[in-house]
Amino acid sequence: MQKLPIGIQTFSEIREDNYLYIDKTKIALELITQSKNVFLSRPRRFGKSLFLDTLHNIFAANKVLFKGLYIYDHYHWEIPYPVIKISFGSGVLHSGFELERHLLYQLKLNFQDLQLECDTDQGAAILFQMLIKAAQEKYLQKVVILIDEYDKPLLDNITDIEIARDMQDGLRNFYSVMKDNDQYLRFVFLTGVSKFSKVSIFSGLNNIEDISLNPRYGNICGYTQEDINSSFKEYLPGVDLEKLKTWYNGYNFLGDYVYNPYDILLFIRNDFLYKNYWIETGTPNFLIQLLKLGNYFIPQLENLVTDERLLNSFDIENLRLETVLYQAGYLTIKSHAINFDDTIRYTLTVPNKEVQMSLNLTIIDYLCKDEALNQTRENIYRALNQAQLESLETTLISLFASIPYNNYVNNTIAHFEGYYASVLYAYLSSLGIDIIAEDVTNRGRIDLTLKLEKVIYILEFKVGSDNALAQIKQRNYQQKYSGDARDIYLMGINFDEDRKNISQFEWERMN
Repeated sequence: MQKLPIGIQTFSEIREDNYLYIDKTKIALELITQSKNVFLSRPRRFGKSLFLDTLHNIFAANKVLFKGLYIYDHYHWEIPYPVIKISFGSGVLHSGFELERHLLYQLKLNFQDLQLECDTDQGAAILFQMLIKAAQEKYLQKVVILIDEYDKPLLDNITDIEIARDMQDGLRNFYSVMKDNDQYLRFVFLTGVSKFSKVSIFSGLNNIEDISLNPRYGNICGYTQEDINSSFKEYLPGVDLEKLKTWYNGYNFLGDYVYNPYDILLFIRNDFLYKNYWIETGTPNFLIQLLKLGNYFIPQLENLVTDERLLNSFDIENLRLETVLYQAGYLTIKSHAINFDDTIRYTLTVPNKEVQMSLNLTIIDYLCKDEALNQTRENIYRALNQAQLESLETTLISLFASIPYNNYVNNTIAHFEGYYASVLYAYLSSLGIDIIAEDVTNRGRIDLTLKLEKVIYILEFKVGSDNALAQIKQRNYQQKYSGDARDIYLMGINFDEDRKNISQFEWERMN
C-alpha cells in the first residue's frame, strides 16, 4: 500500500518515495497545450501547489517521474523549458518593503537554479524582467512562469487597508512585467484563493485566462467520488462512504463534486475519526471582520444567489461577505442557470457537514460569545432529538440572557429580527443536523425547517407581538411535509426588543 502524501507538495518526492498520487496529468496536458496565461482560484489546502509543481516537472521534461501516468505517452518530452517559480506560501509579509525583499530573494533563487548571473542592485520588477530575458537567451526556449499563492501578501493584510493598498500596488507592478515580456513566455500559471478585481492586481495582466469556473477544469484539484471508490478503496475498509460524503464532499467548481484532499488524508491517518480537519488550519481574520461590519442574516448563507461578476470581484475597497465565503471555500456552487441576458446566475450553499458545523461555531463566537458553548449545543440537540420542547425553551432563554450587553450597545441589533434568527440558526446548524433556511412552500417561506431522524420542526421567528405560531398555521406551512412519516412540530418564537430575549415560545404537534 502506498504512503499517504500528507502535507507533501513536491511532485518528485511523491513519485520517487512511493506516495499515492491521483493522476491529474491528463488535465495538465490539455491545459498546457490549449492555454498560455492561466489563473486558477481554489480554497486553501486543495492541492494547488502540488498541481503547480506537477506542471514544473512537465516543462522541465522530467519524463521518468511520470511513468505510469497519462501524460507519459502523450507528451513530447524532447524540449525542456526554463521554469521560473515564485511562491508566497510561507510566512506573512507586513509591508511593501518586506514584499520587495521577498520577491528579490525568490528571484535570486531562480537565477541560481537556472545558472544565470544576477544583478543584485536592481529592484524586483526590473530583476524579474532581466531574469525572463536571460533565461530565454541562455536556453533558447521560451520561459515558463509559475506563481503559487499569488494573492497571499494581500490577503494576509486585508483588514489593514493601507498595507493592503501597498501590497496591491507592489504586486500589480511586479506582475505587469509578464505582460510586457509576453513574447518570451511559453506558459504562465498563477494560483491563489481569490481573484481580485481587474482594477487592482490584474489590471497589469489583462490577457490572463481564468479557468476557475471552466467546467473543463472543474476537477483540476480535489478528489472525486471515483477517486475515493477506486484509488482509496483499500485505505477505507468498512467506512460508510455515504457518511464520508456528507462530511467532506460537496465542493463544486462546475465539474464533479470533489473532496478537499486534506480532509481525506487526515481522516485516514486518524483511523477514520470524523473531525474538522480543514477548518482547523485557520479561519481568515477578514471573514470575522466582515461579519462585524453589517447585520448579516446568517440563514441566507445557505442559498445565496449571485452572478459570476460578484464571485470574481474581490475588491479591498468593497469586500462582500458572499464573495469572501465562496473564494475561501466556506460556500460552493449548488446550481447555476442562465439569466435573461445570457449571463450566469449561481446559487451558493455550504458544501458539507464539516464546513456547516465549523463555520457556524465561528459565527456563534462572533454573535454571542457563549462561555458554555458545548453544553448549550448538547442541551439543544437533546431537546430537539427527544422533542422535549419545554427544555428547549429553557435553554434558549438562558442562551439569550447570557449574550454580553456590549453586543447591543451603539447599534440597533435588538430590533433586527435576523439577529435572533441568526443566533438560533448558527447553533442549530453547528449541530450538523439537516436544516433548511427560508424553506419555500406554495404559501410563502418557512424561516427554518429542521429534519431529524424521527421529527421535523417548522420554525417561525418574530420580533414584537405578531404571533409567530399563528402565521405558520394560517399559511399551512406544514402541508409541504404532510406525506412524511416523521412527527411534525410547529414552533413559533417571539422576541422582545426591550428584554432582548424570548417573549413567547409556542409549539403544536401535528397528527
